[in-house]
Amino acid sequence: MQVAEKVSELQTGELPSGFKNDSGLWELLSDAQDATEFCRAWLTIQCGFIPGTVAALLLLDDGDGHFSSVAQWPDGRRNLSYLTDAAQQALAQRTSFVGRPTEGSASKTLHIGHTIEFAGRLKGVVVVDLARPTTDVPSIILGLRWGIGWLETLFARQQIESDSAKLTRTNFALKVLSEAQEYSSFRASTLAVANELASQLKCSRVSIGFSNSKSVRLAAISHSAVFNEKTGIVSAIENAMEEAVDQIASVVAPPTIKTQRRIALAHENLVRHMSGLAAASIVMTNGVRCIGVILFERDRGDPFDDKTIELLEVVAALVGPTFDAKAELDKPVAGRVIRTANSKLEALLGPGRPTFKIGAIASALTLIFFMLAQGDFRIPAKAVVEGGVQRAAVAPFDGFIAKAPIRAGDIVDEGQVLASLDDRELKLEAARWKSEYAQQSLKYNDAMAKHDRTAALVASSSMDQTQAQLSLVEDKLSRSLITSPFRGVVVSGDLSQMIGSPIEKGKVLFEIAPLETYRVILQVDERDIAYLSQGQHGRLVLTGLSRESFDFTVKKITPVAIASEGRNRFRVEADVRGSDLTLRPGMEGIGKVDIDRRSLIAIWTRPMLDWARNAAWKWLP
Repeated sequence: MQVAEKVSELQTGELPSGFKNDSGLWELLSDAQDATEFCRAWLTIQCGFIPGTVAALLLLDDGDGHFSSVAQWPDGRRNLSYLTDAAQQALAQRTSFVGRPTEGSASKTLHIGHTIEFAGRLKGVVVVDLARPTTDVPSIILGLRWGIGWLETLFARQQIESDSAKLTRTNFALKVLSEAQEYSSFRASTLAVANELASQLKCSRVSIGFSNSKSVRLAAISHSAVFNEKTGIVSAIENAMEEAVDQIASVVAPPTIKTQRRIALAHENLVRHMSGLAAASIVMTNGVRCIGVILFERDRGDPFDDKTIELLEVVAALVGPTFDAKAELDKPVAGRVIRTANSKLEALLGPGRPTFKIGAIASALTLIFFMLAQGDFRIPAKAVVEGGVQRAAVAPFDGFIAKAPIRAGDIVDEGQVLASLDDRELKLEAARWKSEYAQQSLKYNDAMAKHDRTAALVASSSMDQTQAQLSLVEDKLSRSLITSPFRGVVVSGDLSQMIGSPIEKGKVLFEIAPLETYRVILQVDERDIAYLSQGQHGRLVLTGLSRESFDFTVKKITPVAIASEGRNRFRVEADVRGSDLTLRPGMEGIGKVDIDRRSLIAIWTRPMLDWARNAAWKWLP
């Protein structure tokens, strides 16, 4: 007995006795020819397992998020719309729903709805109308859950079939794409693809054409190295391709179910011209616009169906960008530039593309504004702050560090002690010379008392020598305290970690800069140095004081370039004055020298124009 006949027999509403033990009924599921028969058979068997079933309805997702009836029991002619409320409740809750029917429904019974999910997605709902309100509802819901496993098997089988079809189409399309990529020449690539498609799809002829702004030109015909562009068949093929390009859709003659509403006059003319053939034109795009058409011709006894058209559309989608890239590379540079300019001009002056037109107008107005608007032309440069005068405190003699209370960054007053040297040996030496001087003085007095002029002269000379040595020692003692020559900030020097260490005479211990006078050292790029001159003004913003700016005046431009960071830069000195205690020597930032006022477009394009002039001078004869 056929599946449909068996199901129809059970749609009367009277299920046979021993239904659950009828093994032949389970063959309904395995012998179902399509999903509709499978669902009808499943719902019939499911109703046989639920005692007291009055009616049942199965709704499945049609792929667009809408749920439609695919099977109902006991028969397809009965109106079961009263079960849709329970179905909506179950779908909204995404779980089982149990409730009484609304007032005025066809049956005063109990409704049970249970959702069907597969791979985390809501696929449908089954609703059962029971004549026994006291029925064991949990057992019924459990039975529905077990029975839904058959539907999950159906969904899995459909998913496998869909994935297998997609994989087959993808493999075929990739094979064709590899054939197109094998040749670097545009013409060789199109001919190879046409030959491959004709062989694989058993087509009598495959033609590939590319569209321009006005028409479609035939580029390759399978198994034909050359062809006459003026023949009638070429003209008929190009007309059919233009018909597909105009609609930007696949056109088939004889038409399939999905293409029957499309205009196919040129294709029918081509089919009549080549009697006994079926034709299909598949549009190629580069992801943005239509670039051409692939036209297939085969025997009318083997026409094109929707599955074949889907396969051909996948192939066209893959090879389209490849052909477009090869066609662009095959053109000379001038041709590519002209095509790009023409496409932009057509988009600007032609119909449609309002966004492009608005963008072009806005760009033109912006360019005009920047050409007319004036701005300050300034030369930027890295800058570092130095003291206007910088003094060094050095070691007056060889010795050892005794104290060092001051370090770099401290503000000191004039005469403040920066550091002191160990003076114990100097004090001992001074005492020794004082004692010796006293002895020489006694000798001198004794010689004068004895009127011994010779001894007196010798003693006087010794006294002078001793006094000189004592004065030298006392001078060293006075210089053992290293003091600040003026009020300022200590720029460098930290002896706090060197107490007791020896130092040599003349070693720089501290560098001090005044707080009132500063100068700025600018590192100006050699491309900008020609704009600078003495007396120009500018402003300085330091990294540590980004909210403040300081005025400066260019004082000196050093005519010697220094290599820095791969560029030649000139050292430019500028004066900056102020009593702000936040300003410190050694701070870095960016200084900008004011030159004049120019149009904004001239200021922004100056580096590029300078580079272009230098390049032209270098390369032009």
